[in-house]
Amino acid sequence: MSPREAVEAFLRHFAAERAPSAHTLAAYRRDLDKLLRFMEADGITSFDDLAPDRLRGMIAREHRGGLQPNSIQRLLSACRTLFRYLTREGRLAHDPAAAVRGPKVRRKLPVVLDADEAKELVETNLGGSLAPRDSAMMELFYSSGLRLAELCGLRWDDLQLDDGLVRVLGKGNKTRILPVGRFAVAALQALAALGGAAPEQAVFKGREGGPISPRTVQARLAKLSSGHAKRVHPHMLRHTFASHMLESSGDLRSVQELLGHADIATTQIYTHLDFQHLARVYDAAHPRAKRKG
Repeated sequence: MSPREAVEAFLRHFAAERAPSAHTLAAYRRDLDKLLRFMEADGITSFDDLAPDRLRGMIAREHRGGLQPNSIQRLLSACRTLFRYLTREGRLAHDPAAAVRGPKVRRKLPVVLDADEAKELVETNLGGSLAPRDSAMMELFYSSGLRLAELCGLRWDDLQLDDGLVRVLGKGNKTRILPVGRFAVAALQALAALGGAAPEQAVFKGREGGPISPRTVQARLAKLSSGHAKRVHPHMLRHTFASHMLESSGDLRSVQELLGHADIATTQIYTHLDFQHLARVYDAAHPRAKRKG
């Protein structure tokens, strides 16, 4: 089996086993295509001939070419996943990426809204026929920390408004049940009262009556936040939800469950945000914490 055939077999397995999003699958395909082009250019005809030093050479070349550290780490991750699959299948005797390290990624802390900014945003009313839909979207985003795709895919039978719950289908086709705050419940009930809330119908509808598109949600949020100091995007509301939950509860595991993170390390970035808040409070309040200008 040629390297290209092996990659195609892996991608079919990956799609069936993990049910990734179309975006994730496309990213894996692009990264592994880089690996294949490198091997072809260097005359490497088998993964068994791909020594760690040669793989390091590929990483160094990509780095010199301007590929960002986080993109290089993603490329390495795709290679490692491929090599683990081929090793399990008995098609590869060694893992060429086992000792290969990419450049360190400086992780940026997500920008979040403070409580007053979040309240101002979700209560923004532009008027018109779209106002009830906009209000319900913003309240639910901030109430439950949904991903953009999760919000766009909601149907009315995913909601249990009497109990204050919503069922969402997250990454890897994993379902989780989330609480819905009382303001979001009220906004959703007001939206339902306008009609078109049959169980199988989309909660948030686009122009043609089907599920609203991610691009439309982004555009509405940009319009709703146009008068605010921060440029707001859908994932910022998810970051804000997580930061405020952790700041209030201190329960990292629960926040992980609410967000649907498979690895708690992904959730731990919000502990840094919380520390920043505590540091600001300390600097402002402690008489010996004033820093020289």
